[in-house]
Amino acid sequence: MKSRLIAILAAAALLVLVIGGAQAAEPIKIGAFFALSGPNAPIGTPTKLVAEMVVDKINKEGGINGRPIQLIMGDTESDPAKAATIAKKFIHSDKVVAIIGPTSTGEGMQSKKIVEEAGVPTFMTVGGDPPIMKETGPFTYVFKSPQRSSTAVKKLFSYLKEKKLTKLGLLSASDPFGKDGAVWLEKLAPEYGLTFVAKESFGPKDIDMTAQLTKIKNAKPQAIVVWTIGPAGAIIAKNKAQLGIKLPLFQCHGQPGPEYIQLAGKASEGDRMPSTKLMAAAQLPDSDPQKKVIQDFIKLYQDDYKYDKQFPINTHSGYAWDAIYIVTNAMKKAGTDPKALRAAIEGTKGYVGVSGVYNLTPEDHNGLDVDSMVIVEVKDGKFVLAK
Repeated sequence: MKSRLIAILAAAALLVLVIGGAQAAEPIKIGAFFALSGPNAPIGTPTKLVAEMVVDKINKEGGINGRPIQLIMGDTESDPAKAATIAKKFIHSDKVVAIIGPTSTGEGMQSKKIVEEAGVPTFMTVGGDPPIMKETGPFTYVFKSPQRSSTAVKKLFSYLKEKKLTKLGLLSASDPFGKDGAVWLEKLAPEYGLTFVAKESFGPKDIDMTAQLTKIKNAKPQAIVVWTIGPAGAIIAKNKAQLGIKLPLFQCHGQPGPEYIQLAGKASEGDRMPSTKLMAAAQLPDSDPQKKVIQDFIKLYQDDYKYDKQFPINTHSGYAWDAIYIVTNAMKKAGTDPKALRAAIEGTKGYVGVSGVYNLTPEDHNGLDVDSMVIVEVKDGKFVLAK
């Protein structure tokens, strides 16, 4: 009888340990939504792969205080309304503790109010500034990993001023990203002694911009600045070549990547643009704190996961990596309580990422400065540091 009682007690103790272990290993749910279809899919799809890659790495290293991360994935279809629907699902059905994404500025703006009202920390991978601008409402719970448009503009303008290219023509997309860029370009130009002698726009789905380029050429600028993401930038480069325009062309920070060169072909030769250091990793000095981080990222992406066969590395490739690491590092310190997690994310200082060294503040929910960027140039079909 006594031995039977001991066996029962031992079994009960084992059951408690098993249940306790299961509870300790309960996954931490993080929502991740990107444009996996539609016009922004060339950016969103590899961003999803990087998100899965970094979560796999973190889980193999023990997760977050012993708990694995579970990504709940969503496809925005490049549609802001769809992004808003998925954000609501993440919050109310999936009960995620944080959100990564979406891909475009328009998607981010449609999601901003939803995540703010719900109080769910959200680290976006959008290019434009509006989601973290006070002019568009509070951004208490919203952060973003790509450089601000204003930061990219400052980097570009410093270069233009150095090269004494002061009379510019502007060609920008009429979507939220293009409009955001145009605002900063026009606002900051006087600080650098630059003037736009012509300003033209186009629809993000337009396939010919020769009319706008002709007007810009007739205004006699010293250089042309283009602000758009996706294939439109390459179309403009080809249109410029077809028109025989010899002016230097400067694209925005959303264009550096093999796809731009592939689509524009020889017309891309000599084009310059601000970029993350990822596009010129081999040329970085050993003293650069980002160099090893970027090299490790490239090895994992290319050698271990072999993603580059389908999606060669571009300037966007590290955004999900940085967003997830900043969020999970904060979780290790503060846990998953939304308010505590938000505060820990906002307190991030000196995080050396693929896209820069992040120092967040209550006023700046991006945390990157111009020193996180370089100016790259297309030379012999490859991106190199511009001289």
